[in-house]
Amino acid sequence: MAERLTRIAIVSEDKCKPKKCRQECKKSCPVVKTGKLCIEVTSASKLAFISEELCIGCGICVKKCPFDAIEIINLPKDLEKDTTHRYGPNTFKLHRLPVPRPGQVLGLVGTNGIGKSTALKVLAGKLKPNLGRFKNPPDWQEILTYFRGSELQNYFTRILEDNLKAIIKPQYVDHIPKAVQGNVGQVLEQKDERDMKAELCVDLELNQVIDRNVGDLSGGELQRFAIAVVAVQNAEIYMFDEPSSYLDVKQRLKAAQVIRSLLRPNSYVIVVEHDLSVLDYLSDFICCLYGKPGAYGVVTLPFSVREGINIFLAGFVPTENLRFRDESLTFKRLKKVLRRLRHISGISTLL
Repeated sequence: MAERLTRIAIVSEDKCKPKKCRQECKKSCPVVKTGKLCIEVTSASKLAFISEELCIGCGICVKKCPFDAIEIINLPKDLEKDTTHRYGPNTFKLHRLPVPRPGQVLGLVGTNGIGKSTALKVLAGKLKPNLGRFKNPPDWQEILTYFRGSELQNYFTRILEDNLKAIIKPQYVDHIPKAVQGNVGQVLEQKDERDMKAELCVDLELNQVIDRNVGDLSGGELQRFAIAVVAVQNAEIYMFDEPSSYLDVKQRLKAAQVIRSLLRPNSYVIVVEHDLSVLDYLSDFICCLYGKPGAYGVVTLPFSVREGINIFLAGFVPTENLRFRDESLTFKRLKKVLRRLRHISGISTLL
């Protein structure tokens, strides 16, 4: 019977220290002992290199590495043809992409380090997908051919031909003061292309910090400021990476209303969110991401909001007959909390 698994080898750039070890991974590899270069590493190397084609998945190098820098992961062979992007040899790998739809909010949910931010960069046109071929990346014509027949072909064609403008609200708002100078009012005034500054300052409670320097803002103030900076601009693609962090319940609902107000018939809104109640309120449909943090991520097909959140909680994708978590997530008081939230905001039922 043909092998139905493919392997990916991950070598941690932070942990691998070839100059401080005896190259135990290479010396213990049974494939290397047969004379094949399955693992290449020298004292002058910055990182060990593991050939995924030659690797037999024995796991000896994983156990022998003194710095725990190696991971060997078996994946279904079918996923190989769905590779969207890989940063380099023995690094993170993203399979498939979320499918945005004009006039609707796409919600993304998944654990940290699983490819949500990478997917946003690709969909924003800031990262060209290499389809896993980091040595000889394809051109756009080949990429469009790869996505032929799907909604992503039309999406990428619009990005290329119509020169769509995409804006991303970053995940780590505490990094904003390093990149943005001036006070809140000045920055919003410079970015205000929709003549919405005054209205957004009221909605996002920014009037009390309007004269304050960006570097003096707290986490919640930076979050609301970042959302406002994105919302005052004219763009066709709006992306929000974890917009509810640092915010209380009332502020989260207001931020969600601001984000939904950006919808237009030909605009795209994509939101990465861990707060399931906010995700439910915000989204029109959902893509879940699963995999192993820092190693690989897989994007599911789009689901309705209720179905997508329940798939994430259950850890099981029925359309792929695949379980990505050993145990389902259950909350004893979840239904009571949801009833209270529905009373406040009118969100739909998750379970």
